[in-house]
Amino acid sequence: MKQYYVYILASRRNGTLYIGVTNDINHRAFEHREGRGSIFTSKYGVRRLVYYETFNRIEDAIDREKAMKKWKRQWKIELIESMNPDWDDLYSALPG
Repeated sequence: MKQYYVYILASRRNGTLYIGVTNDINHRAFEHREGRGSIFTSKYGVRRLVYYETFNRIEDAIDREKAMKKWKRQWKIELIESMNPDWDDLYSALPG
């Protein structure tokens, strides 16, 4: 079964945040790390994968991404810290 991901990237702890959705978290995170993920992430140095969630349906992932983008910044920080209190880069720990 295909999986979909909502992810948050950060420039640093409490830095600039970026929220995205993908069906290939490894490849997408690599693109961001290489500065090819998006103009925004490249411009602001947002390369550290600090949070992600897995979904079975793309519709659910897109709904979650849209909801999270409307959240207050503090809620996003609390979500990140609930999974990753030290804001470690999770790229090297990705499955697959």
